[in-house]
Amino acid sequence: MFFASLLLAAGCATYHPQPISPEKTAATFDTRSLANPDLQAFLETNHVTGPWPRRSWDLAALTLVAFYYQPALVEARAQWASVQATRVTAGQRPNPTVGFTPTYDITTPPPWIFGLTWDIPIETAGKRGKRIAQADHLSEAARWNFFSVAWQTRSRVRAAWLNLYAARETESLLARQESAQSNVVRLLEGQFAAGAVSSYEVTQARVTLGTTRLARQDATGQYGQARVQLANALGLPLHALDDVPFSFAGLDQFPQDLTASEVRREAILNRADVRGALAEYAASQSALQLEIAKQYPDLHLNPGYELDQTDNKWSLGVTLELPVLSHNQGPVAEAKAKRAEAAAHFLTVQAQAIGEIDSALAGYHAALQKSATAAALLDDLRKQLDSAHAQAQAGEAEPLTLTNAEAEYAASAQNQLNAVVKAQQALGQLEDAVQSPLTLPDAVLRITQENPHP
Repeated sequence: MFFASLLLAAGCATYHPQPISPEKTAATFDTRSLANPDLQAFLETNHVTGPWPRRSWDLAALTLVAFYYQPALVEARAQWASVQATRVTAGQRPNPTVGFTPTYDITTPPPWIFGLTWDIPIETAGKRGKRIAQADHLSEAARWNFFSVAWQTRSRVRAAWLNLYAARETESLLARQESAQSNVVRLLEGQFAAGAVSSYEVTQARVTLGTTRLARQDATGQYGQARVQLANALGLPLHALDDVPFSFAGLDQFPQDLTASEVRREAILNRADVRGALAEYAASQSALQLEIAKQYPDLHLNPGYELDQTDNKWSLGVTLELPVLSHNQGPVAEAKAKRAEAAAHFLTVQAQAIGEIDSALAGYHAALQKSATAAALLDDLRKQLDSAHAQAQAGEAEPLTLTNAEAEYAASAQNQLNAVVKAQQALGQLEDAVQSPLTLPDAVLRITQENPHP
């Protein structure tokens, strides 16, 4: 018995405490940076190469930074691992039991009769296999949930990156517009002093200048908020973005591949949330199969041994539950209801995906048309401004005409910027809706399944 106890103890897990110190975790978070050599190795694994430290950070590189640092992905990965661990539980076989039954006989010496009994359970109807199948389907659902979090992470990075671009460009354009309107005010004040214009015109120009100045100051604040938003999306402290050069190349380009009908069909069938809901339905199927299998009772073998006086007595018993009062009807009914609920949930998720894709497609087309219109208007105002410059150099136009043209062009450039940003936001919604490898390759998603931290 002593050696048997040692053998049993050798197979047991031991507890190792892993306390969490908020002070240490906060300090560790504060040391995160874009200069981390381990981050460089992770980028190179995903085929993002170049000189280090990087001279500019584009959307592709920033997305991988978020995949490396973002705590939400760490949590989703841990949740997936937790679900995967249930397969071990599902695959366990029931342990046999042993009983020691000594008996004292007061009539015939020797008085003690030593007895041992065993209970060896045998599962029937393939219950273990059905438990494992259910655990596998739930693990698959958790894996798709992880991919969904990865897409959400990428979406947050893209939105913050786009907001940073919009705020920076808006601040620059409003500064140019403010400068042009300052010249308008200066020229009008000179004309007012000469009696050529009314005080109303001067006041109106000053109001316009003040409004533009307030808008520029607001854009400066929005730029700071966009930096905070991007740092949060990346899983970095704000100071990690100090003096970091960003690349916004390609924001004036809009892909047409995402509007193809085959991409839409692929999204309806293979979006992460759609596949996750389908895996949950498969798990409900396995759960129902398991409850139906439980209608068949398990078998228990009960061998025994007894040393009666000097006689060795062996016995073999069999225990079988008699399903006369319950046929597991309640759990079977619950499992059927859960399966119906999972089926309804899948249909809801797929219908929602179809609606999101159609809405995103409509918004994307409308935003593209608006962007094209704004670009054409800006081109016309550029020609008008060039003409005003030429007339001013030839002495055929007053300085005020040129400054008004410059202010009007700066305002139109702001409208063009807003149109481009709106179109890019619509493109982001379309990318999130279709979750296509055209925007986030499957290979990148697969690499994020494993913890990128060394």
